[in-house]
This record gives sequence, C-alpha cells and structure tokens, in this order.
Amino acid sequence: MALFRRRPKLPPADRPPLGPDERVLDWAAAGSGEADGVLVATDRGLWLPGRGHRIGWHDILKAVWSGRELTVTPAEHVTEREGYLVVADLPAETYLLVDPADLPHQVRTRVTKSVAYTQLHPVPGGAGRVVARRVPGVDGLTWTVRFEPGTPPDDPDVLAATDRLVAAARDATTSRDA
Repeated sequence: MALFRRRPKLPPADRPPLGPDERVLDWAAAGSGEADGVLVATDRGLWLPGRGHRIGWHDILKAVWSGRELTVTPAEHVTEREGYLVVADLPAETYLLVDPADLPHQVRTRVTKSVAYTQLHPVPGGAGRVVARRVPGVDGLTWTVRFEPGTPPDDPDVLAATDRLVAAARDATTSRDA
C-alpha cells in the first residue's frame, strides 16, 4: 500500500550541518546509479551536493522540475543599494533525481512562499525585476532587483529609475499591509 509507505530517514552520513532548530523536510539522492550526492530541503533552505552551506529559499532565483531533473539557479549578491540588493544569476545547477519523493514539491512551495512581491519593470536600456522576499529570522521584507540580460547595471539612469521603482513598490506593499 503506497499510501502508508514511509520514506526512509536521511542517512546520518548524508545529513548536512543543520543550524539550531533547522528541520529536514525531504531529501533525494542525485545521480544515475551511484549517487553524486544528496539534496536536502529544510525549513530554511536547500542543501546541494558539493556545497558546505545551504542556499536560503530567498536566494533561489529559479527552480525547475522536468520530471527527472531539478535545476536550481541561485542568486549572487552583486551590490547593495539603499534599501535593496542587486542580484544576478549564478550558473544553474542540474541534478538527476532517481527517487525524488516530495523534494521538487518542497522546493517549489518554499521558493514560491518566500516571494511576497515580484514585478518586471522597464528601465533605461532594458528591464529589472523588483522582488520582495520573506527571509527567515528577518523582520519585514528583503528587497532585491535582478536586471534582465543586456541591461546596463552601472548606468546612473538605470540605478535612479530602479531606486524609484523599489521605493514605489515598498510604499505600495506597506500601505497594502497597513
């Protein structure tokens, strides 16, 4: 009866160095045949093979499940502006999951739940996505901007427009919550 079949516990050798009160939600071995490592989803983020740290749900820009492979695109913090961070895509990492269990669902749910606001806006010479995310242990929302490819991120006009867009989005979400 598959309904009552329990998934085996995460083997101790594959358990990442969890933080205090951090809980494992699900896990899956990555690889084809001999495991290349283990992906572990916790209430705070995703532990990927070969990394000595977790990626917070708020630092995952995109996660795509193909039915066999999970592709994760983490964020790189490029610069800090007044009231927000400028982020860029780190290289996407793809993992073949032989027995994914509930891991892809957990990843999608947690990444989606971290997003409180997202909007793509035109800026001079391109576009930027303004995003507000919930970060565990941080009061309020954390704001980021990810410029679309080809947008000049150091252009003073782009930065001025982005500053205005983030301020307007913050005001709109604050007045909506009040």
